[in-house]
Amino acid sequence: MDEQHIVESLRPVLHPKFKKSLVDLGLIRNVSIQDGIVSLTLALKSDTSPLKNILMGEIKKVVGALPEVSSVLVKVVALSKEESARLFPKAPLKGIEKVKHFLAVASGKGGVGKTTIAVNVALALVEKGYKVGLLDADVYGPSVPLMLDIREAVDQENNMIIPIDKYGMRIMSLGMTAGQNDAFIWRGPLVTKILHQMLDQVKWGELDYLVIDLPPGTGDPSITIAKALPKCSILMITTPQEVALADVRRSISLFNKTGHSIVGLVENMSYFLCGHTEQPIEIFGKGGGKRLSEEANIPLIGTIPLDLALGQGGDSGVPLMVSAPHSTTGVVFQKIAKNIAVHQQ
Repeated sequence: MDEQHIVESLRPVLHPKFKKSLVDLGLIRNVSIQDGIVSLTLALKSDTSPLKNILMGEIKKVVGALPEVSSVLVKVVALSKEESARLFPKAPLKGIEKVKHFLAVASGKGGVGKTTIAVNVALALVEKGYKVGLLDADVYGPSVPLMLDIREAVDQENNMIIPIDKYGMRIMSLGMTAGQNDAFIWRGPLVTKILHQMLDQVKWGELDYLVIDLPPGTGDPSITIAKALPKCSILMITTPQEVALADVRRSISLFNKTGHSIVGLVENMSYFLCGHTEQPIEIFGKGGGKRLSEEANIPLIGTIPLDLALGQGGDSGVPLMVSAPHSTTGVVFQKIAKNIAVHQQ
């Protein structure tokens, strides 16, 4: 009897979850026999897997019944992340199966106008003829419904949530499932679960872009989206002052570590035109976005002024890219959308 005979004897032993042979899955390794003692390695997702004792028992029972075998030694090792991903690929999230590109809009801190930019960038992509969805992933303070004046709650069909259609795009927010003034208190595991539901159980349909408005910082929502959407591109938002740049650097570091492509940096509140002079008034300092762009080797793809119409659009529920898409600020958003589209080609 040789090693191949032992391997073949184990072919009927199935992985309980996947109902496939341990041998065919490549989980039986390093089989050897000497003086009636069989040694082999069993590879599992974790060396503390709850399946460990069950499978070791099955293996010892099958191999121990072979003639000339006096004892069976089984060593359990953990699969590498690469092996685990290859052998046990995750099922695709159903809701986003037909989405071509993902764009997460992120910032290191609050108060930089990230949601306003996410909304108007999404609308700028619509202006260019793309099919666009907008996911408000700020589970702590969802403000997209307010900015788009969406008051109705979402419906369901065949256990799938139907996003709201408005301004030519499909929109989903936690704020559409509860009152705008309700407080949300989420812990880490619940944050992960609700974000997965908003990707998996929302009927996004065929989209060229799903724009995702992340909450500020590098907490659970950003990490969850990064893990769930490994091919998601990131649009970073900052303002010129150093306190904002420091926080954005931390966000950039997170997405660099997760291997995500940062499509560009946008500097918001770059300057103000008061109407009494042609000279821009740089209320929050000058050149912060450019410095960060050069430091992090990320293209600066837009500088957005302090525009009263931009803020008023968010308050009225009619964003600037709906009311004035060809205004000076609207043209900036169109250029940002063009840069994003070029990056995705």
